[in-house]
Amino acid sequence: MIGNGLPDKQSTMANNQYILSDVTQRNREEKRCTIVGMASDVCLAALKIITGILGRSSAILADGIHTIGDTMTDVLVYTMVRLSGKGVDDRYRYGRGKYETLAAFLISIILVIIALGLMVEGVQDVWNALQGETLERPHTMVLIVGGIALIVKEGLYHYTRHKGLKTGSTALKAYAWHHRADAMSTAATLLGVAGAVFLGESWRILDPLTAIIVSVLILILAYRMGRPAVEELLEVSLPPEEQDCIANIVTGTPGVKAFHNLRTRRNGNLRVVDIHIKVDGSLTVAQSHNITRDVEQRLQNELGEVLTNIHVEPYHGHNTCEKNGNNTTQ
Repeated sequence: MIGNGLPDKQSTMANNQYILSDVTQRNREEKRCTIVGMASDVCLAALKIITGILGRSSAILADGIHTIGDTMTDVLVYTMVRLSGKGVDDRYRYGRGKYETLAAFLISIILVIIALGLMVEGVQDVWNALQGETLERPHTMVLIVGGIALIVKEGLYHYTRHKGLKTGSTALKAYAWHHRADAMSTAATLLGVAGAVFLGESWRILDPLTAIIVSVLILILAYRMGRPAVEELLEVSLPPEEQDCIANIVTGTPGVKAFHNLRTRRNGNLRVVDIHIKVDGSLTVAQSHNITRDVEQRLQNELGEVLTNIHVEPYHGHNTCEKNGNNTTQ
């Protein structure tokens, strides 16, 4: 926290220690969740590839190769959450939360690439089928392995999403949707294989058709996941309702006469608030500092983890507030 424009070293260090402790605990859960996903993907990749070869299913074999690519995403997420868990230091005074945001953005790009690959492959397979090409009938055991993979991936989605919501981790939330995208891809594979096994040659086109539909859904997921990450990397302000909440908290703090220059942004799980508050000019430095501490505590109680930069100015009778960059007089 900064009062009167100057850093209070002792209070800042204490606040940073509190944030670092919380970040460390959250980071342990993030790394544990990522390791679970990584181990599951390695096992599923091996199972799918072996089944694809023995069961004469190019669809499940391709899905297994896709799962190998998922392990690279696992490594990426683990690396990013490990870096973000180092917390606040002299070089990263606002913490390393943007590493998680970067991971979410990169995962969204990976999902786009995967979706386009599935779409192109699906279109080619549909075209070949329309030209009279006949696909080999897969073995029934492919359905069993595909069902196991679907259950595991859907379970990983719910587990990772739960951890992401619990920790507020942007990376884990994105990682959860990656598991869901994999589950959708496996479901498409199962549908195509089931059609090939039980309905005959004419229905084997279900596999590529479903893959095209799934690729479109994955593209939508990638957009929904990537947009917030891009906005955070570009330091877009917090939503208007959160800015209004901050304004109400600040103006409701005893001793604050007015405020202006409210600027907000996100840094991973943290909200960063920069603001100028106006107090009675006759107050001592210590009294002004106590008001800034009160503002900071109220913001944390209402919004959770908040990094604040509060500049104190003397109040001269003009009750001016600034919201979203616009000055209004109360």
